[in-house]
Amino acid sequence: MSATVVVGLDVGGTSTRATALTLTGERLGTGRGGGGNPTSHGAEQAAAELLTALRGALHGVDPARVHAGAIGLAGAGRLRADPAGRATFDRAWTEAGLRCPYAVHGDALVAYASGTAATDGTILIAGTGAIAAQVRDLRLDRIADGHGWLLGDAGSGFWLGREAVRTLLADLDAGTAPGPLGRRLLGDLIGATGVAARPRDTVDAVVQAVTRRPPVALARLAPLVVDAAVAGEPVATGLLHRAAAHLVDSAARVRPADAATPVVLGGGLLTGHTPLGAAVRTEAGRRWPDAPVQPAGDGAAGAAWLAARTLPEVTDPVALHTLLVPSADRPPTGRPAP
Repeated sequence: MSATVVVGLDVGGTSTRATALTLTGERLGTGRGGGGNPTSHGAEQAAAELLTALRGALHGVDPARVHAGAIGLAGAGRLRADPAGRATFDRAWTEAGLRCPYAVHGDALVAYASGTAATDGTILIAGTGAIAAQVRDLRLDRIADGHGWLLGDAGSGFWLGREAVRTLLADLDAGTAPGPLGRRLLGDLIGATGVAARPRDTVDAVVQAVTRRPPVALARLAPLVVDAAVAGEPVATGLLHRAAAHLVDSAARVRPADAATPVVLGGGLLTGHTPLGAAVRTEAGRRWPDAPVQPAGDGAAGAAWLAARTLPEVTDPVALHTLLVPSADRPPTGRPAP
């Protein structure tokens, strides 16, 4: 059984990560490539980054040992419906020496699988955008939000940045001196921490600084809000609590009120002991007191587990999840990336 290898990939807009694992949990290799989302980068570039990550993960591994693979990426449905795009991924797969089949899953499902072995539950993701989905039989069922910055993504990094600037502008309109968060925003946006003699001049400068950039660039202000909240700044703390309420409300649109299945938290704003993650865990605990709330983990390992579940020799997927998918207190075993 240990001779069998599975490969998983987590394809994002900024990086592509791959891992090769035996069914006994040994990590044989990891690889990394650049942004590989075919929607934003095009199928050809995405496939090239996929191949780079695969070659890193398979360095020193006989590809014939790989019996199954899975790829998680945003817009998986579009790739599956695009024969030309899928063909570019097929070529990258075979150029890496692989002859086994592979499956393509949505990134939300892979994030869910990286956090739990339960076949039913909820995934809630907050990064630049935000989305919630109900998982049934390890398939994405009902989905809430993920509507993009213009129409939704409530509680996301974009939302935090936009609401922080809106609060700053409201204070300036009212003649209220900006607090610590407002001064940080002024410094970032216009290079000043004070207000001009005519406050409207500062308002205009802030508005121009924001509107000169792509709207989604407001998400880069989210870390300022998080840092200010960690420092105890009341405005920032209030924004994080509002964001947490929005995120849990999104999950509640698709999750039954009496559900006891896991809630998995993914995305940079909710994982890694972040204050927003803590606020969401608290709010989710109030809504679903009998449900475990846990962080997403290594998406590539989650994809590898989804691939392994398809193999006939895997008879206990739950036990296999413990072997393949590292947690905070159970790091992966095996050799590091080359």
